[in-house]
Amino acid sequence: MPDMLVKLYELPDDAPLRAKLEDAGFTIRRALVPEKHLIRSWVKEKFNPHWESECDVAISGHPTSCFIATLEDKLVGFACYDATCKGFFGPTGVDDVCRGKGVGTGLLLACLHDMRAQGYGYAVIGGAGPVAFYEKTVGAIEIPDSKPGIYKGMLRS
Repeated sequence: MPDMLVKLYELPDDAPLRAKLEDAGFTIRRALVPEKHLIRSWVKEKFNPHWESECDVAISGHPTSCFIATLEDKLVGFACYDATCKGFFGPTGVDDVCRGKGVGTGLLLACLHDMRAQGYGYAVIGGAGPVAFYEKTVGAIEIPDSKPGIYKGMLRS
């Protein structure tokens, strides 16, 4: 999976999507440090321990660079930035039962808009899985020769 580059100064407005998600009962917000153990456990169970480690770093920052999606006070998605490298978006994931409802897009935009507010001009999506999604949603472009990128030689279980 290649890395992708996003211009943060040309992001789509996320207000209409946030309103639509709120009408459907979803909340997207910055994670709170006291929730870290719950978020880490959920990410490890639903996805993998590598992402759990990245969430740990993102939630521990000030300000926290992890956003979560909830439905009826239940965690249904997460997205992080500045976890493995400064300026990198990811990891991100949404519970299977909530996919296709805009939650992933809402989390992506929440992170990218926050990165812009923190002073970043660009974001790198590290090891982007759904390349077409990122191209369509935020105009991301593939970075040539970026696979495996920063993950080269990473320990695997």
